[in-house]
Order: sequence, then C-alpha cells, then structure tokens
Amino acid sequence: MTNTIFDDWHVIGADRDFPAGTVKSVRLLGRDLVAWCGADGHLRVWDDRCPHRGAKLSGGKIEDNTLICPYHGLAYDIGGHCIRIPAHPDLSPPARMRSVAYATQPRYGLWWVCLGNPEAAEIPPFPEWDDRSYRKFLCDPYTYCSSGLRAIENFLDVSHFPFIHDGFLGDRHHTTVSDYQVNTDEMGLELRDVRVWQPDPDGTGNGGEVTYNYRVWRPLVASFVKQSPSGCLAIFFAVTPVEEELCLGWMWIAMNYGWDLPESELRQFQDTVVRQDIPIVESQVPRRLPLDLRAEVHLPCDRASIAYRQWLSSLGVCFGAI
Repeated sequence: MTNTIFDDWHVIGADRDFPAGTVKSVRLLGRDLVAWCGADGHLRVWDDRCPHRGAKLSGGKIEDNTLICPYHGLAYDIGGHCIRIPAHPDLSPPARMRSVAYATQPRYGLWWVCLGNPEAAEIPPFPEWDDRSYRKFLCDPYTYCSSGLRAIENFLDVSHFPFIHDGFLGDRHHTTVSDYQVNTDEMGLELRDVRVWQPDPDGTGNGGEVTYNYRVWRPLVASFVKQSPSGCLAIFFAVTPVEEELCLGWMWIAMNYGWDLPESELRQFQDTVVRQDIPIVESQVPRRLPLDLRAEVHLPCDRASIAYRQWLSSLGVCFGAI
C-alpha cells in the first residue's frame, strides 16, 4: 500500500460539475489546479499556471480541444504541451513550455485525480454501486473547516450518536457502546459488529438496534453497511483534502429498501445528520488529527479511532495530521 496521501486518488467534483466546455479552478492538497473538459468529454487536470508568465489557466477558454491561456493566448493541447504562440506564429514552442498534467478517472459519478503516482493505489471499491437492488443518490459535498482525517474519524465514531444526533441516530437513554471487532489487513481497516440503538436510523422513522460494518479503504475514503429492521443502508464517504485544515465530504447513499420514500426526504435526513456533525468536528482542537496516542485520552469505545490513528502512522501520513 502507498504511504502518502499524495499518491491516493481524490474526488474533485461530480460528473455534473464538468460538462464539455468547462474550465474551472479547483484546489487539492494545497495546490491550485485547473480542470477543463474538451469536446471529447474527458476531464484534464493540470497545475493552474501557464509556464510562460504564470497566469492562471483557469481564466482561459477552450478552442478546438485546446486550452487557451488568457494572458498571451498560448494554446495547450490535451497532453499539456504548448502548440501555438500567437506572438510568434512560426516559432516552435520549446519543450519545457508545457503544463504539469495529472491522472484523472471517472468513477461512481465522480471525477478523481491523483497528484502523485497513479499506479501506487487504486480508487477504493463501492460494492453497492453495481447492485440494482440498491437505490442510490449522491449528497452535495459537505464543507468541513478541519482536517479530512478528523472528518473520517468522526464518521467511524458511534459513541457520539446519542449526543450529537439525539432523536435520529442516537438516544440519550441508550448510550452504551457494545464491544466490537477492529482488524487491519491489506485492504485497510475493518470494523465489524458495531451495534447501537437508533430511534430513526435512516429517515424512515423505524427505530431499533442496528449493526454497522465499516471499511476504511484509504486514509480519506471509508464506507459502511448498516443493517437495520428496514434493510441495509450503505454509505460511501470520500473526503477531498483541499487544505490541511479544510476538506469536502462526498457521500453516496445506497439503500435496498424505502423505494417509496421521496429522495428529497432521504437527502434532507442525511443533510441534517452531517450538519450536526460539522460544528463539533470544526470545534476540535487541534484541527489536524493527532497521531501520537499520548496527545489525547482514549476510552474503550475509541477502539476504532485508536486503530485508525495507528494505521495512519504506519502509512506515514502527514497531511492533515500532527
């Protein structure tokens, strides 16, 4: 497994964000990037800087499947090479006049980019994606003014449910967290048989004991399948590290039941739950996740977060951590 977040694949937007003809600025891992989609429908992601005089290419436009710099009109082909200099029509552009291009892939209705070695890690699996027994919808990205690692750790934490999500995912009269299994293997981190009582597990209003089985595939991608009295609900959660203390959370919801419920109601439920989480995650000090276990006090119910921090340390993760 790769030991750096820079070699991982990260979401920079949904398919709908990049129709043909789009040129926009995005930021990932503290870097300014330009994302543009030509007539072929494929998204290119480069450093947002023209090699000539450093102008932002995101201010340019697309002509004949080339990206035109807004400053001097230099044209760059789909590989990032300059192919035309308007001030010198007969001059062959020097080889070093090219933009740094990064690998991109469409998957699960999202566009992913890798700023490092794209062969070092794969885009994590979303097993329910191809299962037609599940209805699926993508939530709009949620903004956290905190480390993406903090957002993932919160995603794995069930002991906060009765307090942050009282009446939804938890109840202040049911606060006990039963023991559960945590394992680390070649695919990442696994949490099994995490059992809690929830008054409204999914927005259907059908309460009862539920069981979570989690997978942390990469430092900033995790998922779970929750078994409730109504059926199975899965969430695929990919966190985009915009900065070390700023991230975007992308959530796919998949349910094999509740087909009669309006998607708007289910989406509103998920929005409510996440927006309850965000202020508490942003309130944590420090905003970057401490990987030294001596930095904070731990309880038996924190087995997941302890294992997550130890796993991140073993991978050598530094971005968003202290």
